Amino acid sequence: MNALEIKDLTKKYDGFTLDSLSFTLPGGCILGLVGENGAGKSTAIMLILDMIKRDGGSVKILGRDNSKEIRLIKEDVGTVFDEVGIPECLNARQIGKIMRGTFKNWNADAFNDLLKRLSIPLDKAFGKFSRGTKMKLGLAVAMSHGAKLLLLDEATSGLDPLVRDEVLDILNDFTRDENHSVLLSSHIVSDLEKICDYIAFLHKGKLILFEEKDVLLSEYGIIHCTEQRLSELDQNAIKHKKITPYGAEAIVKRDAVPRGTEISPVSIEELFVQTAKEETV
Repeated sequence: MNALEIKDLTKKYDGFTLDSLSFTLPGGCILGLVGENGAGKSTAIMLILDMIKRDGGSVKILGRDNSKEIRLIKEDVGTVFDEVGIPECLNARQIGKIMRGTFKNWNADAFNDLLKRLSIPLDKAFGKFSRGTKMKLGLAVAMSHGAKLLLLDEATSGLDPLVRDEVLDILNDFTRDENHSVLLSSHIVSDLEKICDYIAFLHKGKLILFEEKDVLLSEYGIIHCTEQRLSELDQNAIKHKKITPYGAEAIVKRDAVPRGTEISPVSIEELFVQTAKEETV
């Protein structure tokens, strides 16, 4: 079963439109949603959760229409937003008790294990946590009530590199079950490149690219050569080029350049930045 099926999802504001967003997230996979601030990532996640009214399109979560069955669906969806909505006076021990009465499938053992693994203090008030620890506690809650889909909006923001790696390991473990899936939005593109199966590029409210990560990385590469050599290539093979006094650098389609051309790997971040620049021009 697909975790998410989004078709022509649209939301209009003064000065901004999330325009006909469409993609499918298969079960057992992690989707990285990449975009600059204001691209529409948070708007998309709020529409998926039916927290704001859409102007068009449809959303299915685990095969169910989110506009008709959202109360039932929320049992199967774990969420972490950029701001974790937990009362500042509560500690982790108290939050666990509250969630036990909130979710019918709350797993106290799983929650306590995550608290230990993520080094979250039990008796310290949430309001006294660092931003990173707040995010870790939000993730522990999201993963402790039997959710099949995690929607994480900048969930690795504010975490140091070691903790980020640990969180990414936890998400990888979560999706070993083919019934579990993750949508993770982040401006830390290197995190997405480490763990995601699919990558979606969102730019100024439009989906400009959606593809399997491995396909993207195998399709494109970087070449370094002279300006003259670059001009001899099929220009349709070149996605982006940069000319300097020291030579030329270009992102190219691997199968469209002559055999024997030395091609270096390209990163997801480089692909996103250059694709976004093309859309802006």
